Amino acid sequence: MASIGTKTYDTVASKKVAFLGLGVMGFPMAGHLARAGHTVTVYNRTAAKAQEWVKEFGGKAAATPREAAAGADIVFACVGNDDDLRSVVLGADGAFAGMARNAVFVDHTTASADVARELYAAARKLDLQFVDGPVSGGQAGAVNGVLTVMCGGEKAVFDSIQPVAQAFGRAVTLVGEPGAGQLAKMVNQICIAGLVQGLSEGVAFGQAAGLDMKLVLDVISKGAAQSWQMENRGGTMVDDKFDFGFAVDWMRKDLGLVLAEARHNGARVPVTALVDQFYADVQKMGGGRWDTSSLVKRLRD
Repeated sequence: MASIGTKTYDTVASKKVAFLGLGVMGFPMAGHLARAGHTVTVYNRTAAKAQEWVKEFGGKAAATPREAAAGADIVFACVGNDDDLRSVVLGADGAFAGMARNAVFVDHTTASADVARELYAAARKLDLQFVDGPVSGGQAGAVNGVLTVMCGGEKAVFDSIQPVAQAFGRAVTLVGEPGAGQLAKMVNQICIAGLVQGLSEGVAFGQAAGLDMKLVLDVISKGAAQSWQMENRGGTMVDDKFDFGFAVDWMRKDLGLVLAEARHNGARVPVTALVDQFYADVQKMGGGRWDTSSLVKRLRD
């Protein structure tokens, strides 16, 4: 079965690109680049995953990030966290060591704004370019090539990578200077955390009241309460199904970034801090890999 959905790609001049990190997001994102006509070299810490990707999409696999990045116009990455990102970028085997002058590194990891600024500065010292571009849309968005990409960087550099990134993105937007993409992703996660908690309370309340909650959700989704979470997760919350989607462990990592940045910039995020602790309760229930909509379980159990 194909690991990416059907998408019609805009006509864009073929580029030589690399993709570092072939997890649930990176695997289909790199696949869309190949399907759009770009020449793709991939790297993954577990080499077997890279070989699986090559078998499905063509291109080639490299043994190190440096080898993958050699000769690439653009190097994309989507890894786990700040430390994972540094490990594929810096050092003798890192991507920066293999990139040609003025090549662009585009990071799709959800990471800190600090590491984005750090790597931007390191890139410029080497005459390289850097854009932070975390994504929203989850695994389904990656598979279907409809991710929202929030970018921080210099406009001319962004303009050069935007048409290529649209192979896996529905909206690829420059939101500000280096680090701004990561900050925008934090705003995204703050909003989602509050929405999911509110939806969880609504579903649990309605069930306790004996309502047909699928019917109720269908009705209220036509009005002001409508949201992506309600449309895509309400029914599965009613059915107590959570073995898919964006994992609680990942959300807690993201909210940790939010809370650290809030301590730095003085923003007040009391609801986000509370929901973070609710997700900690879900982890204690054994739900670290459950979808984030599993917040409703702590209201039932």
